[in-house]
Amino acid sequence: MLNLIEQLEQLEQLERLERAGESDRLAQAAGRVLSVSELNAYVQRTLAADPMLQGLNLRGEISNLKRHSSGHLYFSLKDETARIQCVMFRSQAQMCAVRPEDGLRIVAEGRAALYSRDGTYQFYVEAMRMDGVGALFLRYEQTRKRLLAEGLFDAARKKPLPLLPRGVGIVTSPTGAVIRDIQTVTERRHPGVRLYLAPVRVQGAGAAEEIVRGIRMLGQLPFIDVIITGRGGGSLEDLWAFNEELVVRAVAGCVKPIVSAVGHETDTTLADFAADVRAPTPSAAAELVIPMRSALLDQIEQYRARMIRASERRLRHSRERLTSLAARLGAAEPSRALNERRRRVAELRERLRGCADRILPQRRLGIMGLTARLAALNPENVLERGYAMVSDDQGRWLNNAAQVESDMILNIRMWGGRVASRAIEVTIDEGSDVWR
Repeated sequence: MLNLIEQLEQLEQLERLERAGESDRLAQAAGRVLSVSELNAYVQRTLAADPMLQGLNLRGEISNLKRHSSGHLYFSLKDETARIQCVMFRSQAQMCAVRPEDGLRIVAEGRAALYSRDGTYQFYVEAMRMDGVGALFLRYEQTRKRLLAEGLFDAARKKPLPLLPRGVGIVTSPTGAVIRDIQTVTERRHPGVRLYLAPVRVQGAGAAEEIVRGIRMLGQLPFIDVIITGRGGGSLEDLWAFNEELVVRAVAGCVKPIVSAVGHETDTTLADFAADVRAPTPSAAAELVIPMRSALLDQIEQYRARMIRASERRLRHSRERLTSLAARLGAAEPSRALNERRRRVAELRERLRGCADRILPQRRLGIMGLTARLAALNPENVLERGYAMVSDDQGRWLNNAAQVESDMILNIRMWGGRVASRAIEVTIDEGSDVWR
């Protein structure tokens, strides 16, 4: 800054000499009283004549940005220790490829000059561009916040890793250290797991598109159960392909679980947020995806031992229960119950026989008495004693003279046979109690 001031003073002196033509004229001017306008105009011409202040590239951070209704932009450009007022006229602002925002780090192209009306020193910006890492980091933050608001990084979207993948897809450069690190880890942990590489560029123009194609291709293969995508460490520019929105969306939308292994532990890309699991390094990604074969065998042996113990407990319990049931079955053996029933039946048979021996003679005597009484009441026996039984020609028994009419055909049942006759005369005894 001191050198610049000295140069300005020298230029001013030369200009005075040129105008005066001689040193005495310069001495006379030194005592002259100037107006503010004259001084500002002089300083403006002086700055405009300095080639060092033309075509400058000025790096700094935008602050206090104001967009005037005329289309001009007014802002400050600052660094850690100083700031300068800047203006960008409408014609340049309309052609600018960068949308200025507070906090944006840029490199502004333009010239330093004095605004004579206000006597203010400022920088006239003719063009601007993003300032390397600062611009990329801003894009990174803007994209991260937008995708976060969409829910692309939500934990509920994360898919679990398979216990033992049939195949592992890898989206990375075929010549980098990533694929070699994953192969080394796989050989050490479980050589039986197959690796399938989708070779892509991991930085530079077109890298993001290749990464997306690799993810989609591996995601469609049925024998691949998990995908690792990544590259080695590097600067933000080197890792930028994994911050591109199309790569982040491809990672979030993949049907297979994805492990992101981009850079080293201190490097975090947007693909890390969208992935189902984030690994600090490619080797760590392989450690997460590839199970240790010996550990699996140990686990299988533990399960086998547990199954054997469980089976032995179940068998022992079953034997104990079988013994208990056998004892209960022995106590309730069907042959014993059958023999008991047979004994009971024999006992009841004997009792029945005893009862029959006592009761049957009595019943026989009673039957004989009833038989005798029945025989005494038998009409046939009455007929034997000279009585007869009379019925009409319809077979209806007649037991009263009042039932007989004159000239009625009668059938007479008597001892030894039947006699058919006709009633010639019916006489009813007087005073007899008959029903007509």
